Amino acid sequence: MAARDASIDTIQRELTAFARRARHKASQLHPELSLVTYSMLDLMYERGGCRAADLAAHFLLDKSTVSRQVGALEKLGLVDRETDPEDHRGQILRPSEAGLLLLREAYEMRRRSFTERFTGWSDEDLADLARHLVRYGEAD
Repeated sequence: MAARDASIDTIQRELTAFARRARHKASQLHPELSLVTYSMLDLMYERGGCRAADLAAHFLLDKSTVSRQVGALEKLGLVDRETDPEDHRGQILRPSEAGLLLLREAYEMRRRSFTERFTGWSDEDLADLARHLVRYGEAD
């Protein structure tokens, strides 16, 4: 059992360090962009647009928190609002042209970083890591 506990401690430490690096990288993309706001923008793109309530549910955040984050994205010109065609009272949030450009730049920066980081890894090692990350994420 001690080996299992040590492994869990290592995983916790490494995932915490990973999250810190991710926050730092987000701040490098735009000085006023947090990891949370970047992640929201990314989810809007991934889903082809979404409502603020969808963001709150996905990130397990209060609607007022999402409202502030979306407001910050709008102030930066990174998000556009459109009337929801299925419910004219609601709005769909989508990345603006500037938001899409930022996401493309971020994707390329992350891709280069991962490519460099995994230079010495075999294809099998990469496939194993990918499989384990998916498995870990599916637990939610």
